[in-house]
Amino acid sequence: MIGVFLLTHGSYGEALIQCACHVLNRRPLQLAQLGVAAQDDPLDLLPTARRWAGMLDGGRGVLLLTDIFGATPSNLAMKLVDHGKMELVAGVNLPMLLRVLTYREREDVSALAARAVMGGRDGVLHVR
Repeated sequence: MIGVFLLTHGSYGEALIQCACHVLNRRPLQLAQLGVAAQDDPLDLLPTARRWAGMLDGGRGVLLLTDIFGATPSNLAMKLVDHGKMELVAGVNLPMLLRVLTYREREDVSALAARAVMGGRDGVLHVR
């Protein structure tokens, strides 16, 4: 199973995980989040992020999900990326997270990153 690590602003990652638990009616394994507060120094968080990412990797890699590309959580996550082992997708939303949690046992980490993008994009609809 591919590990999933959310690096987001504040408590957004935890809120997404709680919503996913509600929808799935369980707490998925190998899933964690690290919230970055405004006063946090990303370099101070880097060792913790590396350690958590390592703990989430059960041998099939880790998918890193972050909220806004170019923001501090995303920049922190980019320091963890190791293509083929750890991939990063920005713009995390609940449809993306649910897609990832549904397919992470069937895909490799690169394919799961592509499926995450599809899930996030397909979950955005203009409802009339």
